[in-house]
Amino acid sequence: MRVVSTVAELRTARRDFPRLGFVPTMGFLHEGHLSLVRAAKARMGAAACSIFVNPTQFAPTDDLARYPRDLERDLRLLEEAGCDLVFTPSEADIYPDGFASRIEVDGVTAPLEGAVRPGHFSGVATVVAKLFNLVQPDAAWFGQKDAQQCAVLRRMTRDLDFPVEIIVGETVREPDSLAMSSRNVYLAADERVAALCLIRALRAAQAGFDAGYRSAELLRGLMQAELEAEPLARPDYVSIADPDTLAELDTVDERGAVASLAVRIGQTRLIDNLLLGEARQKWLR
Repeated sequence: MRVVSTVAELRTARRDFPRLGFVPTMGFLHEGHLSLVRAAKARMGAAACSIFVNPTQFAPTDDLARYPRDLERDLRLLEEAGCDLVFTPSEADIYPDGFASRIEVDGVTAPLEGAVRPGHFSGVATVVAKLFNLVQPDAAWFGQKDAQQCAVLRRMTRDLDFPVEIIVGETVREPDSLAMSSRNVYLAADERVAALCLIRALRAAQAGFDAGYRSAELLRGLMQAELEAEPLARPDYVSIADPDTLAELDTVDERGAVASLAVRIGQTRLIDNLLLGEARQKWLR
């Protein structure tokens, strides 16, 4: 496994890989990330990963300073997963003096996370566009847990004609079904138990959908009821949204829907989602 830290080193190393799959990360890796690396390796023959905590996607009130970091551990895990190339740039490499450009993706960034975290997706789109230009991957893997991010990056890639296939990997979960997240380490013992209300709420929506309910308001109500039963849960939103635009639905049609939510448990903000109906077949490959 080759580890490079500068743009010049990356461009030299990239020449050694005729086909390359890419997994952008902010580090503090877990099995969700590693499953994407293994999938990229299996499909493309070689996998690259970036580790960069991107400051432009954090709001002033977000947890940039306390975001968990452990590069030595991450590199060990990546080597065990069969990663071929790791890019660990500094902030100056990505945003040199005088950097003044940002990418804005309209529409799909407006609801959900975009409404709660203004500017977040501009930061995500800008850094991923830079990484695509630097790494020059043939395909890039992202996790379903960040569903809106996946939708935004698919739109950006399509609109700007990046020659990169976007592939979404299914959410990887803990044995008790909590979605794996680098932020889970923030949860105290009682908060960790309380956090299971997210998957209970999503499964309530799934059960309602499977029972034939198509009213999005009713499905959102099933989710909300599960969250209200947990005293430590403070929801930012619950959503039953169009799988393409992520706009809220009145009725779920044959295309299915994305059921998603963001919930604060103590000081930790968690997100999760499930794909209902045909949306699952469309999103996951």
